Amino acid sequence: MTNEEYHAFIQPYADAKEVLLARLNVLKHNLYSEFSGQPIHNIQSRMKSKGSIEGKLHKKEKEPTIMNAKDYLQDIAGVRVICYFVDDIYNLADALKRQSDLIVIRERDYIASPKPNGYRSFHVIVGIPVYCLDGMEYFPVEVQFRTMSMDFWASMEHRILYKMERDDREHLAAELKEYAEYLVEIEGRFEQYSVGNSVLAGKGGSMEGTAPEGDAAQGMEGTAPEGYAAQGMEGTSSEEDAGRLFLQRKGNGKAPKYPAFRWNEAYE
Repeated sequence: MTNEEYHAFIQPYADAKEVLLARLNVLKHNLYSEFSGQPIHNIQSRMKSKGSIEGKLHKKEKEPTIMNAKDYLQDIAGVRVICYFVDDIYNLADALKRQSDLIVIRERDYIASPKPNGYRSFHVIVGIPVYCLDGMEYFPVEVQFRTMSMDFWASMEHRILYKMERDDREHLAAELKEYAEYLVEIEGRFEQYSVGNSVLAGKGGSMEGTAPEGDAAQGMEGTAPEGYAAQGMEGTSSEEDAGRLFLQRKGNGKAPKYPAFRWNEAYE
């Protein structure tokens, strides 16, 4: 994969990311009333570098080509949404999934079912429509929803276990899992102050938003904490969703230079 191929390849993924950031910005300001506070503390985003794409393909024992990147990677574009409360995470995720022109490719709830090491987050991959001269194509974007405490734990866990050479990794892993349990308890106490349930009940569940024009998404992009790119989007595939992604593609019949999305079991 040459540098020129890489930059041409990731451009529509970058466009999809910006579309998603705009949608999230609308939800940030409109999910609850102005008197109830905003559900989002901050948003981070990133694009996988050429080296990161090639490295991940090598781990999958695939040649580092454009088509393999398209076939085997779904996290080329990534967004992380840091919320105040767990209620905010579910409300935002539901509102995003209700937008009729987006496609939910895969989701995994690590809040309801944390990973064995204590990691918690809500992961979803969405297909974002990107319009160009040849028509419209969907491009996947990985979204991770976390509370501040979830993000704090994940960042520290990666820093301590993966960025430092330690001989007591098993002991540290056990300690970190214990810390995760403490944070769950503390977070549960804070949930009593969440307005998410009562506010949305008053809205009747209508949470769809319209993407703003112009530069509404500017200023939202940040530098992802260490380990962001390394945290994968695990989950159970859905061939039905993948089929919908193909069926809902629109265009003038011309084959795009890089087809937007092709289902492959290797995403598992």
